[in-house]
Amino acid sequence: MPRTAGPAKRGNAAVPLSAESAKALSSCRLCPRACGADRLAGETGFCRAGLAARVAAVSIHHGEEPPVSGSRGSGTVFFAHCNMTCLFCQNYPISQLGHGRDMDTETLAGELLKLQGKGAHNVNFVTPTPHVPQLVDAVRAARDKGFALPVVYNTNGYDSLEALALLDGVVDVYLPDAKYRSRELSEAVSGAPDYPGSNDAALAEMVRQVGFLATGEDGIATRGVLVRHLVLPGRVEETVRVLEHLKKVFGPDLPLSLMGQYFPAYRAPETPGFERKLTEEEYEEAVDAAVRLGLNGVFIQEL
Repeated sequence: MPRTAGPAKRGNAAVPLSAESAKALSSCRLCPRACGADRLAGETGFCRAGLAARVAAVSIHHGEEPPVSGSRGSGTVFFAHCNMTCLFCQNYPISQLGHGRDMDTETLAGELLKLQGKGAHNVNFVTPTPHVPQLVDAVRAARDKGFALPVVYNTNGYDSLEALALLDGVVDVYLPDAKYRSRELSEAVSGAPDYPGSNDAALAEMVRQVGFLATGEDGIATRGVLVRHLVLPGRVEETVRVLEHLKKVFGPDLPLSLMGQYFPAYRAPETPGFERKLTEEEYEEAVDAAVRLGLNGVFIQEL
């Protein structure tokens, strides 16, 4: 275990942090925005995350890809706050409004052990980027007490290399998005014009760390990267650009999940072009593009 810094304070609550985590939170650069917020001193940056990990829900989830959910489900930890502002976010009460409760390292580690006790195939951290240091400390504390499940990092793909360096050796399975190639669309939809380049760097580092998705004899993911892409209504051409780029960079065998569950949530109902669901025809166009490009490991949804 890393040596421990003195307990940081949030209100009247002590939040034990490793020295490594305290350093990362003293000038936050966990995402490409590099706000530099001193979260030890109570400052918050773009995502509004504070010192303690804020958790909205801990549960067994069966809605992930088959290698992640399996038969017993994935033990999900939904973090509050997000470093992007996607206008269609389905989890906006958590990501944008910050619903949840603060957990210190010991409490979060205990939740991981409970998920293991319930038979989950893995522990799946959702929207984890603002909470990487706390996540790392909790996983290490849980491992000291017998936690042995694969750790899944379920992210929007807008992660900094500094954050990913902290995760090296801690995360077993990366489940990142590859949302856009267009800077203009990235800015308009998610408030992150630098997303394409930052996502490129993050995906490359994830693949360097753990390779492509690998499964055990039971078909459950043990290690590797599975990239997700959500098809947007009226923008299948953006999906084609994303798929072409991923094939060019990583080859045809990169494991991909082509998602078609878009529906207008959060600010999308009032935003022209995003106020409707994806059609079956649009999703089939995206699937056809994946086939035409010769992509070999694509998970397809039934709408």
